[in-house]
Amino acid sequence: MDSAFIYNKYVTGKNFIGRKTETTILANLIRGGESVCIYEAPKTGTTSVIQQTLFNMRIQGGRFNIGELSLLSTRSISCFLKQFGTAAIRAVATTPGEYSTIVEKHLEGTHFIFDQKAFSELDEILSLNWDLDDNDIRAVLRLPYLLSEESGANLVIILDDFQNIMLTEDGDMVCSIFEKTMKEMREAGHQSCSFIFCGNMVNAMKYIFEHKRYFYRQVNRLELRPVEDKESVEHITKGFLASGKVIDRNLLTGAARLFRGQLWYLNHFAAISDSLSKGYIMENVLMEALSMLVAIHEPRFVATMNDLTTYQVSMLKAILDGNTKFSTSDVISKYKLNSSANVRRLKDALCKKEIITFNEKDEPVLLDPLFEFWVRRDYFKMPTK
Repeated sequence: MDSAFIYNKYVTGKNFIGRKTETTILANLIRGGESVCIYEAPKTGTTSVIQQTLFNMRIQGGRFNIGELSLLSTRSISCFLKQFGTAAIRAVATTPGEYSTIVEKHLEGTHFIFDQKAFSELDEILSLNWDLDDNDIRAVLRLPYLLSEESGANLVIILDDFQNIMLTEDGDMVCSIFEKTMKEMREAGHQSCSFIFCGNMVNAMKYIFEHKRYFYRQVNRLELRPVEDKESVEHITKGFLASGKVIDRNLLTGAARLFRGQLWYLNHFAAISDSLSKGYIMENVLMEALSMLVAIHEPRFVATMNDLTTYQVSMLKAILDGNTKFSTSDVISKYKLNSSANVRRLKDALCKKEIITFNEKDEPVLLDPLFEFWVRRDYFKMPTK
């Protein structure tokens, strides 16, 4: 059954709202053969923005092929290269014969082969007949450029959960070779291939693209702004009207602000409210829906807090209290943070756990709006905004 409030998958078309600027920028970059990195908190809408952009480009008559891979379970370089090569090959070919021809032509001299048995049993296009070497890595990373030129159509490779490249044996080495390969191929005139590096672990992605500065000046950062309250409220209001229900827009504005424009939470919240109501939706229905939404995620929030040390919990409390200068003697004393050196370690720990990040003003920001609400109200018993 179709629902006006979709939160279990990405959305396109009439269900996609806001972020027209982001889709326009992304489309222009892809058309120009540029590569992009997008890293936002989980369920912020990265996939929806990418898919809506590609949807718009198709409608406008764009000709391109798409390869997608997820590094969610990737823990080795060989696994990454197999996924990467497979995504590129499947984007332009459909039969085992075509797969075999591409591997023989473009990966000749490497340790990658097309094994018919492995393909039949495991659906693997690429298999290894020896240990990897640098030449193997470069050959696979060049493959999308060669295939795009050969097919006569631009090739877009989407790498989801790219931060997990650092969980392989030597992520730095892979990123370094990847960076050099991209530069070499563009200098050689290959400009019909774009990579979209996605990640929902913000600080892990910042480590790759900002701290280590891999792909510097080769990859454009696309930052997703929160969907404006007005657009969010209009979207939810229309969804309720479609089922014959009415709601006070002021109440919805409060919900949109609570979730900081994050439509995944807002749609789930609206779906629960919709199931609890008939006719006019009152404030008590929304409070019950919020309570149910919090209950769904509470085990995850409790596990997050249980994973923190006493010092880290104190640091989180200092952040929620609105402090930004944590190394001052007053803050260290009040929250028992021990020392300025310990403060640096605590900030780093909370970032590695993907609980907070720091904005361009070096101010701490909690990444998950519902977690922030829960930890403020239920854990620390603080007044909620």
